[in-house]
Amino acid sequence: MEIEQTVIVQCPYCAQTFEVLVDCSIGHQEYIEDCEVCCRPVSLVIDVAEEDGAVMVQTIGEDV
Repeated sequence: MEIEQTVIVQCPYCAQTFEVLVDCSIGHQEYIEDCEVCCRPVSLVIDVAEEDGAVMVQTIGEDV
């Protein structure tokens, strides 16, 4: 399993994609990162599966 993994996510505001770097040593994490395209704050909810290291990222707009 990789310690860090780059994941492409979609901005909930402008629908453009951008990359986030995920620390795979942490099973569950939540933080806010600005969209690289429109600069609006995007909440990222990240889960890394213990079994196979699969990374799931959910993007949520701050206005929801």
